[in-house]
Amino acid sequence: MVTSSQVALQVFQQAIAILAKWANFDHPILDNEYSEVKKAKEILNWTENTKIGTLRLLFDNVNLSDEPKNESSKIHYHELRAIDHDDQEYPDIPYPLNCEPNKKAQEDFKAEIKKELSKYLKDNLENLSLLMLILEKFGSCLSFGESNVALVDIARTTAAVATALINNPAEKISLIAGDLSGIQKFIYTISSDGALKSLRARSFYLELVTEEVVQQLLEELQLPRTNVIYAGGGNLYILASGKPEVKSIIEKVRHQFNEWFLDEFQGKVFLALDCLCFPKDDLKPEAKTEDKTSKFAEHWSQATKNLAKHKSQKFCTQISDFIKPRYSHQPCRVCYRDDVESDKLKPLNDNEADSVLACQTCRSMFDLGSELFKVNAIVRSKQKKIAKSLHTLNFKLPSGNIYYHLFEYWKQIDPTPDTVLLVNDWTLEHYQFKHFNNVYPLLLGNYGKQGELGFMRAGEMAEKAQGIKRVASLRMDVDRLGQIFAKGLGENQTLPRLAGLSRQMSYFFKVYLNSLAKKRIGNIPDNFKRLLPKNEEYNILFIYAGGDDLFISGAWNEAVNFAFDIYQCFRAYTGYNPDITLSGGISIDGAKFPLYQAAKSSGHAEDAAKENGRNSLGLFGEVFKWSEWLGTLENLKESSEFDKINQKYSQREIKPKLLGIIPFVEILSPENIEANYSRNFVRNLLITAQIQEQALEKFKEDKQSEEALATRYYLHLPKVAYILARLPNHILQNEDFRTSLKSPYNAPYFRAIATWIELLNRGS
Repeated sequence: MVTSSQVALQVFQQAIAILAKWANFDHPILDNEYSEVKKAKEILNWTENTKIGTLRLLFDNVNLSDEPKNESSKIHYHELRAIDHDDQEYPDIPYPLNCEPNKKAQEDFKAEIKKELSKYLKDNLENLSLLMLILEKFGSCLSFGESNVALVDIARTTAAVATALINNPAEKISLIAGDLSGIQKFIYTISSDGALKSLRARSFYLELVTEEVVQQLLEELQLPRTNVIYAGGGNLYILASGKPEVKSIIEKVRHQFNEWFLDEFQGKVFLALDCLCFPKDDLKPEAKTEDKTSKFAEHWSQATKNLAKHKSQKFCTQISDFIKPRYSHQPCRVCYRDDVESDKLKPLNDNEADSVLACQTCRSMFDLGSELFKVNAIVRSKQKKIAKSLHTLNFKLPSGNIYYHLFEYWKQIDPTPDTVLLVNDWTLEHYQFKHFNNVYPLLLGNYGKQGELGFMRAGEMAEKAQGIKRVASLRMDVDRLGQIFAKGLGENQTLPRLAGLSRQMSYFFKVYLNSLAKKRIGNIPDNFKRLLPKNEEYNILFIYAGGDDLFISGAWNEAVNFAFDIYQCFRAYTGYNPDITLSGGISIDGAKFPLYQAAKSSGHAEDAAKENGRNSLGLFGEVFKWSEWLGTLENLKESSEFDKINQKYSQREIKPKLLGIIPFVEILSPENIEANYSRNFVRNLLITAQIQEQALEKFKEDKQSEEALATRYYLHLPKVAYILARLPNHILQNEDFRTSLKSPYNAPYFRAIATWIELLNRGS
């Protein structure tokens, strides 16, 4: 009987053959295809006449409004570039083009593909892992059939459908959805002892937990890696057969993981896992509901909603374990669990005489945090020990122990591993060895500036900060991501396109953010605001960067700068689609401030940004749209609260040339103004902001008219005139600065401007 690996391999062999033909490389297209492959290709409209072409940006088609997308909307294309890092640690960010790649670009790309295929293809036609990576490297920027569907996404989803049809007479498909909840509880609720290292390790650990859930499902369902539509950030989607036994397998996997989570993490982490079964024909692009939406999109949305039921009934099958009487012991001084016997608590750091007592999990996370900087390869195995590993993690599942061995170099790996994961590795050579048949890239947002002992510590980052010696915690995520996947593509919400959306989101947060932090110049378009003038590596640490969100700690001014870099790069990466935005929050604290508290504070700032209509940043206790912080042309065009008041005047105020926060911070930065001038300016501007806020509160309490509210925008004029008179001449000579600072349009930004300048100037 044909196996799923054979079927998936054939799909990728055919896709590689089509890529080779396009690149003018002599490679035969295979005949005698399996019946399952033929059916899958029919479902997804892959025919003999389907051609490779240039790829349109899929983000252009995302529309969350009820109005149809304007046909004249900007069209973007993918640059013809392989995902590669050459001699760099991370690949550069590929921004979309405003026009289709020309003939020369196409010919150059064909020549590059031809060169790589001639090196690796001949002896590796049976190596599915290598074929998958080749197609991902070169087929992520090429279309196949539809102009916004990538070749790699068609190949992966065709293989997934074909394997789901093996020995499946009813021809029903299952969409498996999973959600690992409690991630924040597990990561953030620890004390400050060794927090940075421990949090980074806990984040990495949960990435491997998600990976293990995927591995268990694939093994139990006898599916290859091609069937994973998405896995990351605690979420997963897998395509499988619709046979009845699939549901029982899912229940078995869910039960064993939750049993382990309850025992190991006291129920902080929970796995919601379910599946939705539907006819195979619902995968066809033309399959629509009565309201003309995609049938598959409806199934995707419903599968996600079904997880809510499981999350509302956490550990319901283990309820008896919760009510069993148990003894409490001296708590672990890191995570505060009290179910570990006191004699099993050991010093967290063996190298420190006064180190706190911690449980085995916390000690393992602390030790792991010291090694993560060097990890480039991971082996999943049932072997307890493998030579030359840096660290080993033990997953004590009810079905048996699984070990994850971490290595510095891929060449150190034993030739008989179960599965090999190469961290952020796009080098084809590393995937071509025969004993590496189960090897896959593991994409990780894992940037961290190196300090004296591995990752830079909070104290070291604070010392690197400009002005006040503080660290910042940054949290960001994509606005309305659920809606983007549920209805963003409308009637074109097909399986290959959803796979493409999730893949491109993962690339940004797990791959390209590393590139941006490591090498700023070359990864930011020239027209962006450059808050960090030098091409230096950021003094920050990625604690978590997943499928659509992140948590980063670093020198306060650099973390703030990086937030603006992320926003601007993400907007460019997604073609400036107004429906695809980010919101974020930043807290600024001392180096010894508990990191879990900083995570909570930055989370509150992020929530405030969401409540501000999204597409916003919470910083310095203020919340504004990104365009208001940046002072961009977009901000000049947007309407504000003052516009409503301004409309009532016969002589209306004109929007100033400088509008927002950063334009004033740049002019008044320590490089441009002496400290004494700056301190006076900050003090007076803060007094002005306080007067405004007190007036605003008074008007709210007294329920005055809208006209009275307008005084907030004019109260500042006498004080600002006083401030300006005391600034140095070279600043006052800037007429745009003088007139803009007095404009009522800039009145709401005074506190943010003053706070930013104050922090840049304070030395302690």
